[in-house]
Amino acid sequence: MPELIPPDARFRVSFLDAVHEHIVEDDFFGGTLARELREHGGTWNRPTGFARYVEAVREEELEDGRRPEGFVPSTWYWYVDGDTYLGRIQIRHRLTPWLLDYGGHIGYGVRPAHRRRGHATGMLRDVLPYAHELGLDPVLVTCDATNIASRKVIESGGGKFEDERDGKLRYWIRTRTGS
Repeated sequence: MPELIPPDARFRVSFLDAVHEHIVEDDFFGGTLARELREHGGTWNRPTGFARYVEAVREEELEDGRRPEGFVPSTWYWYVDGDTYLGRIQIRHRLTPWLLDYGGHIGYGVRPAHRRRGHATGMLRDVLPYAHELGLDPVLVTCDATNIASRKVIESGGGKFEDERDGKLRYWIRTRTGS
């Protein structure tokens, strides 16, 4: 059964398989994967290098942690099933003006070989209690107006449509159970 976990170096091989799938699909997780490849990709083939990458990702959630300039603290979770990395989801702890218009609190992606199996829906559902623990309620989740699959995920997760801004659909989702 798939579950959300903090990023973990023991998924290196499966994660790297997923990276290859994303590269083949020319899908760079909104630029996140391209940035990670530039900063860490050269060391991912070694377990120690990949462990340093995982440590850096986990440090992004700290208020004074290392992260790209202008980025807010964010908590990442990986969605895994057994030894298989399926995708990831990010909770941004607060919104900048740009995130308010375009990025939202939550961003997610499923590796190409495992899409259309309900994993994005499961990740979004499972991350909402963690967002609530961070004091976020409701959360903003956005998607491209042309991304019908993501729109359906957000709507099935309780997303209430607010508006469209420059091709981005903006939805608010309550994080409290039963809300």
